[in-house]
Amino acid sequence: MSIFGSMKTAVSGMNAQANRLSTVGDNIANVNTTGYKAVSTSFSSLVLPSSGGNYNSGGVQTSVRQAVSDQGDISYTTSTTDLAISGDGFFIVQGPDGTPVLTRAGDFQKDDEGNLVNAAGFGLMGYSYDAGSPAVVVNGFDGLVPINVNQEGLTAIASTSGVFKGNLDSGANIAPVAPATLPSANAATTTTDTKKFSMVAYDTLGNKVMYDFYFTKTSVAATPPPAPPAVNSSWQVAIFRNANAATGGTSSFPYSAGGAVGTTTLDFDANGKMTNSTGTVNIADTVTGQTIKMDLSGFTQLGAAFAGTGTPNGQAASPVKDVTIDGDGIVYAKYEDGTNKPLYRIPLANVASPDKLTLMSGNVYSANGQSGVTVTGFPQTNGLGTIKSGALEGSNVDLAGELTEMIEAQRSYTANSKVFQTGSDIMDVLVNLKR
Repeated sequence: MSIFGSMKTAVSGMNAQANRLSTVGDNIANVNTTGYKAVSTSFSSLVLPSSGGNYNSGGVQTSVRQAVSDQGDISYTTSTTDLAISGDGFFIVQGPDGTPVLTRAGDFQKDDEGNLVNAAGFGLMGYSYDAGSPAVVVNGFDGLVPINVNQEGLTAIASTSGVFKGNLDSGANIAPVAPATLPSANAATTTTDTKKFSMVAYDTLGNKVMYDFYFTKTSVAATPPPAPPAVNSSWQVAIFRNANAATGGTSSFPYSAGGAVGTTTLDFDANGKMTNSTGTVNIADTVTGQTIKMDLSGFTQLGAAFAGTGTPNGQAASPVKDVTIDGDGIVYAKYEDGTNKPLYRIPLANVASPDKLTLMSGNVYSANGQSGVTVTGFPQTNGLGTIKSGALEGSNVDLAGELTEMIEAQRSYTANSKVFQTGSDIMDVLVNLKR
């Protein structure tokens, strides 16, 4: 055995324990860092070939392992922009250089421009709702923009579409079929069998505009029919501006300013299901200049009382009160009048082997050949976790375990230094033999 070899082996042992102490020091220093993932040191032996009765000591080498896939404890906070991931996945953030990277650190706050930025200065990325409901780009970061929650002043959104559904009483009598007496003629003598509903929509300035919907049965198949007809009965739908209703007498008719702003016919089969291919009607309002496409396909004709409910889009002029984020990653602006408007949707990203990601400063990660390619998706899809608003994921460091590791590394380092010191003493003996 070479004396120099034993001393080199001791040096490699001290270096290995120094690396171990470095990972322990990092873990202890970041025990309170949001989303931090513990690192550890693994040892493997280096063996040199030996022959006969001579043994050549080798040494030891180390590699660093990351516990990225281990979930940290989730604690709740009072800030709605604090985000935690329960389950798999990473937030997609970008640094000052604009390069997208991954992180579990969700301690986001508004900066001076309204962008959500975490403690390390990385901005949260998401898909905007400016062009409608976003679609995820599964194999890249295209389409992602910084999430900005500055929503100052008043916001008004004009109505462009809506959904109106309910039930039309199959027992209703047929109204007079003379065209001049139907609601669409603006001179109807309505009865209890002509049902009226009203709905509020919004113009381009956020003003409320009320529309009156009249449903009138106009035809019914012979009873009993010789064979089930495709259309068992029909109903006429006539829509008027409520502001144009007559103010005198006992009826809203006649409406002024041109009469009906939309009409259509709804056909039902013998089972009370609508047979129209679309079941839609356009409200062409000449006063506001708007066209609102109403979906009426949810109406049925059954033996029950008249019922209806409508939900047009649009929004009255209202200031933003708060910003909320749900478990699907949708960022909403909550207005003072109680309405919500989706602004962004936060995606999550993942890789095949999260523990092999490249760790970078700021508690962020980048993909590499060992981790696998990055796959992007929305929360709660394709195995990705849930986003929890008003919560943070703590580090997964076990402080008691790290203190134990530190003591073990210290003792091992001391033992290796003793081997080196013994080799040095033997060298002194050899040198002194010549004296």
